[in-house]
Amino acid sequence: MKLQRGDDWAFQLLVRRYRKKIFSIAFGITLDAEESQDIVQEVFLQVYRSIHNFRNDASLSTWLRRITVNRCLNWKRRWARRFKWLHLPLGSDDDESRIDPKSDLPSPEAHVSDAQTQAQIDAALKQLPHHARTVFVLREVEGLSYEEIADVTGVKLGTVRSRLFHARKRLKEILAPLMEDEK
Repeated sequence: MKLQRGDDWAFQLLVRRYRKKIFSIAFGITLDAEESQDIVQEVFLQVYRSIHNFRNDASLSTWLRRITVNRCLNWKRRWARRFKWLHLPLGSDDDESRIDPKSDLPSPEAHVSDAQTQAQIDAALKQLPHHARTVFVLREVEGLSYEEIADVTGVKLGTVRSRLFHARKRLKEILAPLMEDEK
């Protein structure tokens, strides 16, 4: 593989191909745009430094997802330790720190109309435990199979199913009043 031989062009292609996907996973887990961008950089730096260790046991995309999820979980642990003594919830309710993942849509009107809905979804996602949110994002946003999620997160298939079930149930509970308001 050219990438493993240190081909800069191959690495640039890798970055172009996967940076949006990695950002999407990171943002889905952290709900913080700046931290997600930092995580994307850390993921590609780790890949650049350790691509020679890639064994082709899984696909390259699965390996990248696993690195991304691990970086996000490490970020969560550091964040929790840093502010543990303050008893602050993880994440920020500050709208300036939130990014709308659909912000690259060509229509500004579409962006404005989706902003409120996206804010409600972000707020609901923040209420999920990070393990449940991780599984939910990997399944519903990234479209991974249960088996792929188990591989990426390093948990058993039954645990993936359980976490996804509880995440969906909790999100329905949180978002139900909002759906009633729209009727």
